[in-house]
Amino acid sequence: MSRYLYLVRHGEQVDAEFGLPEGPLSDRGKDQAHLIADRLKTVTFDAAYTSPMQRAIDTAEVITGQLGIAQATPSALLMDCVPSGPTGETPAAFESFFGGITNEEISAGEAQMTDALAQWFAPSMDDSHELLITHNFVIAWFVREVFGASPWRWIGINQAHCGLTIIRVRSAKPPVLLTHNDLGHLPAELRTGLPEGQPV
Repeated sequence: MSRYLYLVRHGEQVDAEFGLPEGPLSDRGKDQAHLIADRLKTVTFDAAYTSPMQRAIDTAEVITGQLGIAQATPSALLMDCVPSGPTGETPAAFESFFGGITNEEISAGEAQMTDALAQWFAPSMDDSHELLITHNFVIAWFVREVFGASPWRWIGINQAHCGLTIIRVRSAKPPVLLTHNDLGHLPAELRTGLPEGQPV
């Protein structure tokens, strides 16, 4: 039996335009959310979860409303966080990233991701399909876990707004990455995190 995790990064938020630390979706973010919802319309979800942060909740409301499914359950395990701190293997180029992050924030992120993996990487007795609306670093940590990569490797894994990542958790075999940061549902002008002006 397999547990399918559909990981969606929230849509673009207004802080991208106005420098706010947390806020609602921008108009572009709303368009991204509607398009990922349309992409997922053929999936019958058994459950949906969202980060309790506003940009994720707004994205979840668009998706669940458009799909006609129950509202996503907020989970602190899907909140934006720093999944791990620097280790002896972490390239020096990333030292500046951790400069403004406290040890308490790192410890909290590590504990959160340990609990998140325990919840969603546990095998299912039946085939199931779960929607998780979350953040860039959380998805990066899940992808890193699939490959059993060194803890620092999440730093180099990027997800665009409303990109789709699907992980299959199997009962007797290691998890597999079915697709990562799929943006096929978004036109070029709504794709973030890619070279500007390039028709990728």
